[in-house]
Amino acid sequence: MSNKFNVGDVVILKSGGELMTVEGYSGSTPNKVLCVWSEKAKIHRDEFLEATLEEYDTAMPFSV
Repeated sequence: MSNKFNVGDVVILKSGGELMTVEGYSGSTPNKVLCVWSEKAKIHRDEFLEATLEEYDTAMPFSV
């Protein structure tokens, strides 16, 4: 099974939220993507199901 995302890809939850960078895939749970993002100068890390994420088109303008 191939992974949908690569390390360094910029992703966002399909429901919206912060832009995140893919750090890799969980070794213990298939289809779990390890992501990192910052919010108000604090770094966050978490795992998300691959199906809940979409690649962010970095060519699109982004506003905060």
